[in-house]
Amino acid sequence: MLQGIRNASQHWLGKIVLTIIFALLIAGVGIFGVEEFFRGGSSNNVATVGSTPITAEQVRQAYQNQLQRYQAQLKRALTPDQARMLGIDRAVMSQLITEAALDQKTHDLGLGVPDASVIRAIHDEKSFQNAQGQFEPQLFYQTLQRAGLNETLFVREQRAVIARLQLAEAVSSDLHVPAAMREAVHRYSTERRSAAYLMLTPSVAGEIPAPTEDELKTWYDANKSGFRAPEFRAATLLVVDPEAMAKPEAITDADAKAAYELNKARYGSPEKRTIQQIVFPDAAAAEAARKAIEDGSKTFEAVAEERRTGGTDLTLGTLTKAELFDKVVADAAFALPEGGVSQPVQGRFGTVLLRVTKIEPGTVKPFEEVEGEIRKSLALTRARDAMETTRDAIEDQRAGAKPLADIAAERGLKLVTVKAVDPQDKAPDGQRVADIPDPDTTLPALFRAEIGGDNEPLRTKSGGYVWYDVTGIDAAHDKPLDEVRDGVKAGWTAAEIAKRLQAKGRELVEKLNGGATIEAVAQEVGVNTQEAQDLSRNQAKDMLTADDVNLIFATPVGKAGTAAAGNSRAVFKVTSATMPAFVADTQADKTITKNFQAALADDVLSQYISEVQKNAGVKIDQAALRRAIGGEY
Repeated sequence: MLQGIRNASQHWLGKIVLTIIFALLIAGVGIFGVEEFFRGGSSNNVATVGSTPITAEQVRQAYQNQLQRYQAQLKRALTPDQARMLGIDRAVMSQLITEAALDQKTHDLGLGVPDASVIRAIHDEKSFQNAQGQFEPQLFYQTLQRAGLNETLFVREQRAVIARLQLAEAVSSDLHVPAAMREAVHRYSTERRSAAYLMLTPSVAGEIPAPTEDELKTWYDANKSGFRAPEFRAATLLVVDPEAMAKPEAITDADAKAAYELNKARYGSPEKRTIQQIVFPDAAAAEAARKAIEDGSKTFEAVAEERRTGGTDLTLGTLTKAELFDKVVADAAFALPEGGVSQPVQGRFGTVLLRVTKIEPGTVKPFEEVEGEIRKSLALTRARDAMETTRDAIEDQRAGAKPLADIAAERGLKLVTVKAVDPQDKAPDGQRVADIPDPDTTLPALFRAEIGGDNEPLRTKSGGYVWYDVTGIDAAHDKPLDEVRDGVKAGWTAAEIAKRLQAKGRELVEKLNGGATIEAVAQEVGVNTQEAQDLSRNQAKDMLTADDVNLIFATPVGKAGTAAAGNSRAVFKVTSATMPAFVADTQADKTITKNFQAALADDVLSQYISEVQKNAGVKIDQAALRRAIGGEY
């Protein structure tokens, strides 16, 4: 059943009911206080659905779990305000209320899950099985222990999860998709259209006179947001990077040579051998064959032919010792001289005779050739090991109000001075700002901080740290017209061209719908006509964008229309529409049915849960919710 639960989690209900408990268990993540997650009977309730409570601890743990997921995806920490802007609190409450509503309904209906079903579900869950696919009690208890759970609480929650899913499946399974809906989907997806069209290019708009000052100002006022300067910030960054701190020259000769001897295999290529193998039913047959080869009465190839072994079955390949799966065979093969035949070898898959036909000696680079690489590697490892000590020392200096510039000078560390940068890592001139380490992490932190704020250091991808102080903030603002006059003029001109092309397009559409031919209107504006065949919805073709094509599908056959196409404008006339006949129970129809059964199930289940919540009654204590999540919102 837990396998079924995992499959059910592919749709939204399964995700709702499994997100909090099961994800924690499978991941083995022990969150502080998680044992309280399942504890009922608390009077400190944030909400109730009917008589089913949602405790403050449930909300707190669900919120923290969801917050950690977002932070892992975004690879940065989220402030409470940012989390609320993302709607994490609302999503968590919606999820918990949905679960409580299903629990309330299963209670009202008297539904229960017998012990045997829960035990079978646990035994069938692959996360609790060993390599042989058998339930492993020790693995089960270890997983619970890592998650901070005990058996009683876990079984109780899984019983509730199974009951919720059974109720949901009873409500939404085996829904019938009406033939009318399937036919409508078939028509939508299989219809193909053809259209004749022409393109009105900017040259058709004619000469555009220079705008007056009033026209420029009016257009600028209406489109001011397009000329808004982003917020820029100035900052000082103290960068502690392991590569910069690594001192290869400080590595002694003795340490470098010891590392070389310990990892000598890394500095060359291992010996390889081309190995042939003949498999025998027993040791006696193998020994008889070996003696025949040894006294010259038979060749190795002749024996192989008698054993019906040839080609890829005879030659294992040219392999290193580590690449041979069977250790006994590997030891025997690499003890032979080139051309030598082994004694019978009892391998994992039978008794074999081995022959080595070629030996490619291994090579090892001399110490002098790789000395620099070794010193650099050792120095980098030591620098990384010293990172936390360096961090603590700098934090102590920061606590004493020592400026970053003084710390950098004293310790010989890199100090980056950023004069102005926007959230996209651009300077005011539009060029990328260099030297900002891990901008994906550092820039969001810079734009969350305040001047004079006490900021925690950032961990870099290389294993180092970045301390930062915001030294200046230039707030986002609208650029004055004089500063962006050229851009405003270009925008006004483009808008004027589009307006003229739109008017011309409407004029031509009226002529086409009035009986004029597409060739005649094309000749009028001095452009060529084109034909688009086999058009599909949402698919661009030739000079027509996807939006143009969708407008063609929205226009009756024989009628004309017009649509923007980049900086040009298309004028078209729909010439034909075709579609294959709808035939029930074909493979295509079955695919439509399958897809829409899931969509209908989601809709029906959503409506059912809403009705359950309405009938049971949902009460939320906003003050308790704020206390559980933390802060005001």
